[in-house]
Amino acid sequence: MIRNPELRDKPLGVQQKNIVVTCNYEARKLGIKKLMSVKDAKEKCPQLVLVNGEDLTPYREMSYKVTELLGEFCPLVERLGFDENFVDITELVEKRLKQLQQSGCSTVCVSGHVYNHQAINLHDTAHVRLVIGSQIAEEFREAIHARLGLTGCAGVASNKLLSKLVSGTFKPNQQTVLLPESCQDLMRSLDHIQRVPGIGSKTTKRLETLGVRNVCDLQAFPSAVLEKELGVAVAQRIQKLSYGEDDSPVTPSGPPQSFSDEDSFKKCSSEVEVKEKIEELLSNLLDRIHKDGRQPHTVRLTIRQFSSTDKWFHRESRQCPIPPHLIQKFGKESSNVISPLVAILMKLFRKMIDVDLPFHLTLLSVCFSNLKDLPSSKKGSIGFYLKQMSPPSGSGKRGREVEDVSPGEGSASWNQNCNRTGAIKSRKFSEEKKSNIKKAGIPDFPFHLSPGDIDQEVFRELPEDIQKEIISEKAEGMASCSSECPRSALPSSTSEDKTYSRQAGIVFPPDVDTKTFYELPTDVQEELLAEWKNREPVPKTSMDKPPEKPKANKGRRNTAPSLSQSNSLLRYFKPQ
Repeated sequence: MIRNPELRDKPLGVQQKNIVVTCNYEARKLGIKKLMSVKDAKEKCPQLVLVNGEDLTPYREMSYKVTELLGEFCPLVERLGFDENFVDITELVEKRLKQLQQSGCSTVCVSGHVYNHQAINLHDTAHVRLVIGSQIAEEFREAIHARLGLTGCAGVASNKLLSKLVSGTFKPNQQTVLLPESCQDLMRSLDHIQRVPGIGSKTTKRLETLGVRNVCDLQAFPSAVLEKELGVAVAQRIQKLSYGEDDSPVTPSGPPQSFSDEDSFKKCSSEVEVKEKIEELLSNLLDRIHKDGRQPHTVRLTIRQFSSTDKWFHRESRQCPIPPHLIQKFGKESSNVISPLVAILMKLFRKMIDVDLPFHLTLLSVCFSNLKDLPSSKKGSIGFYLKQMSPPSGSGKRGREVEDVSPGEGSASWNQNCNRTGAIKSRKFSEEKKSNIKKAGIPDFPFHLSPGDIDQEVFRELPEDIQKEIISEKAEGMASCSSECPRSALPSSTSEDKTYSRQAGIVFPPDVDTKTFYELPTDVQEELLAEWKNREPVPKTSMDKPPEKPKANKGRRNTAPSLSQSNSLLRYFKPQ
């Protein structure tokens, strides 16, 4: 209907093969339903207009536009199919609640419907938070309609399960708030257990054989019997769901494509005020960018001028590239970046507003986009292979550990708390990755090595000659390893150790192989030298001293490397 407005008021269906996969509300009024056959649909509604929906590209593009738009308001957006998104608005609600408390305002109005027409208790902070959430949901829906032309419903509740269930209470293009006291009424209104998100068809069939057909049956069913039939993890999970309990977090499907923050106010009418608000927004944004680890290459400023007729959507934006010398400082010298960024944003502001004339702003927004990985940490770059990096915080278990988790409770728990892509990669390695190594003439790896000795994902990306070198090198090392050098021992070094090159007078960090360094192209060597330049060298006299033997620690393994291991190519491909 957006692409062809002439179809807006006609009964319209989208056809794939001989099925009407979806239809508009005009068609539904005339009896057309989703997944109805084209033949039956035409018989029921001869005037039904059908469009071909085999090519999903335009639908997919619009779907991602919705997700990206929601991401501008809040970073925690989780896609659910093409036309649904979960948004965790906790921080937005808390921020607005704090503003209300500071302003002394004691009344808030709910947007949309309240499930069961329950009365709002403004003395209950849970009620107030949900009411504020309803206002945010309405703003989301208005923004989606204004910028993309799409209508939609929303459900506001304390968790993902409840918000999804309550979102369809009033349709079309409406929203509903679920207060805690009405949670059980909502759950018991479900006439079949398969209507509970998270309970699939197979589990439903097994429950039906036990005599469990609706939510009330599931709530009353003895837990011990259910655990015996379905397993402890599944039984406990679905019984919690039957009571509306869902602690699963809103998990974004990928890293955000932009970082933005905005502030709305009654009036901002001077350059000084604009500058102060931009500085406040930048402080928060730079902290988020630092945690993310990527570098933005574009900055955008959005303003909203006061309008009595167009209150919410009278926005204007300007953007520009970030100068390269500033990009390099992101994440390192954030305090030194604010001042030049403010200057850039004020220039953008003056392109939109004539500061010599009176102006009245009600919103300012700053957005960083065009995010790119740091050169030294990007997989595939030379820095990735030369630098020994610690695992990122919150990364969960290593990929190799996933293979040791047996199906059941532990596996389900891991998938909830860790990156799903990592699990898939880990499981697939034993099949297709090993076959690729065999095709290249490289023996299965690791053959006589423990799983932790080699990062197999990195190993398989190396050229064939380096793979063979590592295998032969490790084989020799294992053959000569004595009882004092256990297999699990890894090379270790202190922050004070440095490796010197007498020929070039270069000080190398302890995590760099000089042999590998000198085999790199000159321009790459220069790039790495520049990166290490600020590292403080050790006194020159240390190069003349023989290395001290590590002291034996009772009850501890000796993890000091042998000379053959300490500076070998192998050490740069340890699991991170």
